[in-house]
Amino acid sequence: MTRKKKKNRTKGESIAKKIKEVFLNQPNNALNYKQVAASLGITDPSGRNQIIKTLQKLTNQKELKENDRGKFSLITKPLLFEGTLDVTQNGNAYLVSEELDDDIFIEKKQLTTAFNGDTVSFRLYKAKGKKKPQAEIVAVLKRNKTRFVGVLQLHNNTAFVIVGNGNNYPYFFISNPKIDPEKQGEKVVIELEKWDDPTKSPQAKIVKILGTPGSHQAEIHGILEEFGLPYEFSEEVLRAANEIDTSIQSKEIKNRRDFRDVLTFTIDPKDAKDFDDALSFQIIENGDYEIGIHIADVSHYIEKGGILDEEAYKRATSVYLVDRVVPMLPEILSNQACSLRPNEEKYTFSAVFTINKENEIKNQWFGRTVILSDQRLAYEEAQYIIETQSQNIPQEISLTNQSYSISKPLVDAICTMNEMAKKMRKKRMKSGAISFDKIEVKFNLDIDNNPSNVFFKEAKEANKMIEEFMLLANKKVAEFIGKQQPVKKFIYRVHDEPNVEKLAQLQQVVSKFGHKLNFTSPKNISSSLNKLLYEVQGKKEKNLVDTLTIRTMSKAEYTTQNIGHYGLAFEYYTHFTSPIRRYPDVMVHRLLQTYLNNEQPTTKTPLEEICKHTSFMEQVATKAERNSIKYMQVKYMSQHIDRLFTGVISGVTDRGMYVEIIDNKCEGMIRVQDIPNDFFIFDEKEYTFVGRKTKEAYQLGDEVEVKVKKTDLLKRHIDLELIGKK
Repeated sequence: MTRKKKKNRTKGESIAKKIKEVFLNQPNNALNYKQVAASLGITDPSGRNQIIKTLQKLTNQKELKENDRGKFSLITKPLLFEGTLDVTQNGNAYLVSEELDDDIFIEKKQLTTAFNGDTVSFRLYKAKGKKKPQAEIVAVLKRNKTRFVGVLQLHNNTAFVIVGNGNNYPYFFISNPKIDPEKQGEKVVIELEKWDDPTKSPQAKIVKILGTPGSHQAEIHGILEEFGLPYEFSEEVLRAANEIDTSIQSKEIKNRRDFRDVLTFTIDPKDAKDFDDALSFQIIENGDYEIGIHIADVSHYIEKGGILDEEAYKRATSVYLVDRVVPMLPEILSNQACSLRPNEEKYTFSAVFTINKENEIKNQWFGRTVILSDQRLAYEEAQYIIETQSQNIPQEISLTNQSYSISKPLVDAICTMNEMAKKMRKKRMKSGAISFDKIEVKFNLDIDNNPSNVFFKEAKEANKMIEEFMLLANKKVAEFIGKQQPVKKFIYRVHDEPNVEKLAQLQQVVSKFGHKLNFTSPKNISSSLNKLLYEVQGKKEKNLVDTLTIRTMSKAEYTTQNIGHYGLAFEYYTHFTSPIRRYPDVMVHRLLQTYLNNEQPTTKTPLEEICKHTSFMEQVATKAERNSIKYMQVKYMSQHIDRLFTGVISGVTDRGMYVEIIDNKCEGMIRVQDIPNDFFIFDEKEYTFVGRKTKEAYQLGDEVEVKVKKTDLLKRHIDLELIGKK
């Protein structure tokens, strides 16, 4: 869970909130304005005057009462607040509440019957010797989840399940009357039945047996179950999908703009099964270029409010694990009817632009179309075309690893569009966009799904070309709707400015490597971050700095309230280009068509609720994807016990140091008690461990030699042994 940023409040709202918290922390005391000022650390006359005015205002609002002249106290008992529980690895937690400015610490013993992610009511109290208020939970209002994944333990006539995903769950007592003894040690899914007494174990029942812990299917299905992600479609959903008429009808074609005779192609990963976007290219009479961005018309096949629509909304996104895709839509749609496969007529929803030689957009058009893709290319093949043409190799080429030839018009189209894309990217960067080119970790898996090796996927020109044209379509669709008057309801993809506190932490870390950042304005922040990301290219700290920089960013999300997209430097932005795998894109298609028809949208579920749900599911899917990568990394490193590696210290906590292996990007931990040759003390401000006697220091970014000590597939954890500095 991401702890919240401080909310923007007016000065008056902020001081009133702070004053109320002073009284909440001292509910039995009557305080005068001087005591309140001392508690808040306010000493200047104007600040004290503000306190005096606010105390009177709170008295008039019946939140405080004036006991004696100038002395105030709470009218009511300490308030109950509502918040979400964020449990840390050591078992303590924080409560994140919209009612309070800061996250509130809560000790493990105060969690009562609450689990990580639960919504609870709580009260504040002042702990002895502590400056900040702490919390105690009064009641669990809503469970974050009731299904858990763990390992079954049988003892005599008693059964327990141990849930081990790092959020300090208690043992679950199993109430099933009969359990096969052979299931001892199996990985299972349980459903919480009851837990209202913190002195007893929560009661649950087994709903699914996944298999032997550590086995591939059990672990992957366990990850999906852990995050509540379905990996199968119901028979009812599959039946509805199979009953759809996916044939191309001449009657329907007449209602669409026809691009079947225009050069059209797709560029996707070589192992992709669904192709939801295609590009068309032609030179028109005046010499300008007409570029079409054609997106699978999923909304044509999915009836609004029907069973397939409900299933797609519930899933909200496809999930990309290390060995599979868990699709948002059944295969007959995602891999067949809506997949823009070569030499097949397909219904699409398109954004078409006329662009001149100076890269200026002269005209734009949005609407439903029909296309016929001439060629399916992998990114590697498109990159080959771009690179060979830049070296003036003859344009009639045959790819070395393919049995077919690429036509000259297609080669010309790709090379021309690549040059256009480079200009678009340069313009975005100049406007303040941030250039994240983070390396993706990928695995080659053998027939038994064991990782044979790790490789890195890096964005090259072909990837960036596709990205720029998708960004163009997304941006222009959002502008087209967003700039209309009166204001129309729409789904935007927004990205707020970076968190100031996180930027300060980033500055503290990167300064150790000699880098400086400029935070004087939003544009200076973006240019400074771009300069940093450029400077670390090819250096040992690259991946660490990339990761930390991404963490300073606010999370992008869906909303009906447009605030722009900071990372892309766009005033208007949406998601239009991937409806096969993202439900918001389906909604954007529907809304766009409604407005093109001069109609008003009608939705059963409010748009903002759709935005919140799909934003949440996107985060859940991302966590599942990261867990699957971590699982495969642990599995890979289990083949290399006692092997030496060179790594970079990527994280420092009071429990030890995280080290990222340079060769494979796998991350493991050196526990503080295992740092040799001294007793090491954690310096929280400097992210450093310092030896008490030797004063030897280990800090973020240090290059070290380590040995793989132990791996734990169930906890997805790698223990490393420190050999020494490089």
